Amino acid sequence: MIEKASFSRYGKIFQEDLIQLIYEDRPFADQITEVLDVNFLELEYLRVFVGKILSYRERYSTHPSAQAMITILRTDLDDEDEVVRKQVRDYFSHIVAKDLTDVAYIKEQSLDFCRKQNLKEAMLKSVNLLQSCSFDEISQTINDSLKLGSDNNFGYDYLADFEARFVPKHRLPVTTGWTEIDAICGGGLGRSELGVVIAPTGAGKSFCLVHLGAQGIKEEKVVVHYTLELQDTIIANRYDSCLTGYPLSDIINFKEEIYEEIKGLDGKLIIKEYPTKSATTNTIKSHLTKLLKRGIKPGMIIVDYADLLRPVVARKEKRSELESIYEDLRAISTEFQCPVWTASQTNRSGLNAEVITMEQISEAFNKCFVADFIFSVSRTVEDKQNNQGKMFIAKNRNGPDGMIYNIFMDPSIAHIKIMPHANGSTNGIVPLNPVALSASMQKDLLQNKYEKFRNRK
Repeated sequence: MIEKASFSRYGKIFQEDLIQLIYEDRPFADQITEVLDVNFLELEYLRVFVGKILSYRERYSTHPSAQAMITILRTDLDDEDEVVRKQVRDYFSHIVAKDLTDVAYIKEQSLDFCRKQNLKEAMLKSVNLLQSCSFDEISQTINDSLKLGSDNNFGYDYLADFEARFVPKHRLPVTTGWTEIDAICGGGLGRSELGVVIAPTGAGKSFCLVHLGAQGIKEEKVVVHYTLELQDTIIANRYDSCLTGYPLSDIINFKEEIYEEIKGLDGKLIIKEYPTKSATTNTIKSHLTKLLKRGIKPGMIIVDYADLLRPVVARKEKRSELESIYEDLRAISTEFQCPVWTASQTNRSGLNAEVITMEQISEAFNKCFVADFIFSVSRTVEDKQNNQGKMFIAKNRNGPDGMIYNIFMDPSIAHIKIMPHANGSTNGIVPLNPVALSASMQKDLLQNKYEKFRNRK
């Protein structure tokens, strides 16, 4: 029979000092309560005392004051044994007049003990998951346990941290390379933000992501580009063309010239290839962590594209899996403090659409809720023949959306630009000037396009 873990080997004084520290030090209480089991305490009166603290914190979402504890100990111990009631009250009277010593030692030892007990439980749970769950799910169980009690960021105290909220917040955006788009989204995609490119197959999602990555390189960022569909060398050639202007078909003939141009760039590009549906967001996080350990801090992350990632946890519906993937990518942007760009496929209705809205996003519409900036690229057969297309700003947390831009896209040199403004409109449907469309205007626009398409038959 396995002996129940407790603080007994640390002794009575250590346990009393630990509970006093939890009572007096709110940030430490925030940290250790993530991993503390009251049953670790050998003494009943300490379990009761700390239980009152935890109950108060859970009910009122704040740490109890001295006056609150006095009231609680006077009125809320009726269910306890008379001996325990006396011990609790005597203990409180004792710690009020006591100054703690060896605080650092108490914190280190107690946290180490609690975290190890939590890790043991996670490992035992993982043994039971071996037969029924994926490796990533088991890994996540262990990693979640390791995170508990380890974060030194205890949260924002509304009063204690009063001045902090008046310090200007800097998004540190990375330009999109399109002046018009930067103007409406605050200079580009900022750190801790997720951007999504929506387009049907063959419309240029990967080219858009390469264009955005190239702008990051020009801004001296470390761009980490994950490709789940194309070979890493193909992506690298597209960057060659985008950065230098040499045609993709003649890249091999301009090897020396290309190298002379790109060797002077202060930015850095790392392309990591994974087979389709072989990598998860945990795979990406692990790779990024390895880069950090080697002193390589990402300034922009590109995932080409999120729909081709494998979910960490298998779910019954594909849309639920996709939602979790986009949520994880958003979390990666926050954890690594840099923008993340990815792409999403449209459904069938987007194949021939002149303007693609969020209604045409494939499988999981809810992934739109997670993203900070979403734009779509639509190119009809005629547009492809003329190197043209349309860009629709579907979502923008940092400015207006519902805007349409005419674009020039030449895949032969991986070049994309927004066309200059012009007056007038095309068939009275798509304005050449960017214009913010209301919901009713968007509905009328789509209806007009449907009528136009039906009349062609």
